[in-house]
Amino acid sequence: MTIRLLVVDDDPLVRAGLSFMLGGADDLEIVGEGADGSEVPELIDRLSPDVVLMDIRMPTVDGLRATEELRRRPDAPEVVVLTTFHADEQVLRALRAGAAGFVLKDTPPAEIVAAVRRVASGDPVLSPAVTRQLMSHVADRVPDPRRGTAAQRLHSLAEREREVAVAVGRGQSNAEIAATLYMSVPTVKTHVSRILAKLDLNNRVQIALLAHDAGLLDEEGPT
Repeated sequence: MTIRLLVVDDDPLVRAGLSFMLGGADDLEIVGEGADGSEVPELIDRLSPDVVLMDIRMPTVDGLRATEELRRRPDAPEVVVLTTFHADEQVLRALRAGAAGFVLKDTPPAEIVAAVRRVASGDPVLSPAVTRQLMSHVADRVPDPRRGTAAQRLHSLAEREREVAVAVGRGQSNAEIAATLYMSVPTVKTHVSRILAKLDLNNRVQIALLAHDAGLLDEEGPT
């Protein structure tokens, strides 16, 4: 399967560099480029990409707003955020909005290609370790309205699902969750799928962020 890729960045040199480097992969097709988030809706309608590489900082409509609007669409393509910072607050906001992950602009081309392939196949871009690292950079003080909303959403989960959600938030892999909670890996995968469906989330990173916002990661448990 050829993965259709759209590159959106306000720097023409970055766009050209990414298109040149990524276009050499046999299974990637650069279907188009955009210079601002305001161009994304029309480009999506016209080009139907599978994955969007989205810069965060753009002058008119930034990557945050573009990602939020894009992920509300039915059958939206996956979004991988381009950034210069590991744990910038805007990266976390993009992940909350439904971005599948992020890559640094100075990441080697082979790693960016691998990230695009993982996203296109439905696998997470961020490893459990990176997810946990992100959690450590989230501000400790979550605004009360967000904490209350997150807690209310998680209250809809069954007790076992809540335990899995907390474990995901702590950065545990499926195998680690299975060992900790005494269940099989397929059962863990089933619980994760149900959590995503019940809470209308896109990926494990959103589960982790929601568990953090609800204060569940402050409770005692495995690290």
